[in-house]
Amino acid sequence: MTRLSADAPLIHADCVIVDSTFGAYCEVGQGSRVLQTRFDDYAYCDRLSDIANTTVGKFANIAAMTRIGPTDHPMDHASLHHFLYRSSYYWPDAADDPAFFAARAARRTVIGPDTWIGHGAIVKPDVMIGAGAIVAAGAVVTKDVAPYVIVAGVPAVPLRARFGPGIADRLMELAWWDWPHGQLRQALDDFRNLKAEAFLERYAG
Repeated sequence: MTRLSADAPLIHADCVIVDSTFGAYCEVGQGSRVLQTRFDDYAYCDRLSDIANTTVGKFANIAAMTRIGPTDHPMDHASLHHFLYRSSYYWPDAADDPAFFAARAARRTVIGPDTWIGHGAIVKPDVMIGAGAIVAAGAVVTKDVAPYVIVAGVPAVPLRARFGPGIADRLMELAWWDWPHGQLRQALDDFRNLKAEAFLERYAG
């Protein structure tokens, strides 16, 4: 049995990791590519995820074959092709375009805490997924998603809120994802057995 570690992420085979950082108890699934990205504590992605220029919040759950922060091509130029910015690949006397790469990296995607990004979903650059939100499998998210809302479709649209009035706000205020590791362990049985409202009654008063 593999246990996750507070000291180093669990990186499975055949991954490409570039200029990225990981908090405690993180995991990157087999064959994934992670570029210029930060995984906060307990975040993970499943196999064949492609994540670029993204902040992945605590306890984020990213399913297999997802694309987060996919990079764009220069749509307002005469050509879309990457010979415009990866020019050194084609000519020995041509440099790559650093301004293009800097602009691309600045377009950050933010995945909030305790979110679930479903299998095969795409989340575009400059999009924020709120805490506790769910992105359905195969969805293409082009706009911000409010906390504790479920979105689906191409482009993704809200289906419904996860909880009734007031529950999401109380969960945001409780922010259990910031609890210490030991406190999470003490509350594990309640996380498993109590629905959200009962959990809030016990821990938020």
